[in-house]
Amino acid sequence: MHQGTYTSATFNGQIAELELIREDKRNAMSTGLLEEIEAFYTNLPKEVRVVILHGRGGHFCSGLDLAEHVSRTAEEGVYHSRHWHRVMDQIQFGGTITISAMTGAVIGGGLELATSTHVRIAEPSVIFQLPEGRRGIFVGGGATVRVGRILGADRMVEMMLTGRKLDSEEGQRLGLCHYSVSEGEALPVARKLATKIAGNAPMSNYFMVNALSRIEDMSRADGLFTESLAAALVQTTPDAEEGLKAFLEKRAPVFR
Repeated sequence: MHQGTYTSATFNGQIAELELIREDKRNAMSTGLLEEIEAFYTNLPKEVRVVILHGRGGHFCSGLDLAEHVSRTAEEGVYHSRHWHRVMDQIQFGGTITISAMTGAVIGGGLELATSTHVRIAEPSVIFQLPEGRRGIFVGGGATVRVGRILGADRMVEMMLTGRKLDSEEGQRLGLCHYSVSEGEALPVARKLATKIAGNAPMSNYFMVNALSRIEDMSRADGLFTESLAAALVQTTPDAEEGLKAFLEKRAPVFR
């Protein structure tokens, strides 16, 4: 276990857990918390394939710490936003799979953090919200791209204009979470899924999280060409050979 000021990390072979522990602020995202998340992903042991991200104290993340926001100049605001973008890209495209086990507040920057992860699980206590527009500010941690891709611009506009709160079932229907589970089940389900995902071939996992979202942004022709390149690369790995061999031999594959 590694204990920081704002996070607590545990490691168990191919699976790690990162817990946000800024309970007094409902795990609001300060610069210090963002830097600890960045350091965690930067220094992950090579054997870790899946991270489970969750928050202590009944909340996932209540968004940007507004006490820090009010004192920034415009120039500082740009750099701060770009820092968020760098960390969220590191989570989404770094190659390690991240599962969010969510409870309570998944608000503003907390929703930006969640939508940078690959599998999202929500308990009934979850509240999805983008309240920035009601506070006279604007999203800056990637929501226009990540949340916008999920909801579509039209629905995101309405969500920001009104400050609408969505529960776990509404969130699942709209794609903000993939699983809506009962109280106390987010972490157990996350751990079960982490074990399953960690058992995939690593190069397959890498291309799933790196190619698919990029192909979505491409033209049809460019996407199909990129798919061909990805397929050709992945199928030349030893794991692809093992996967096909295991299928023909009617046994479970054993990947690297």
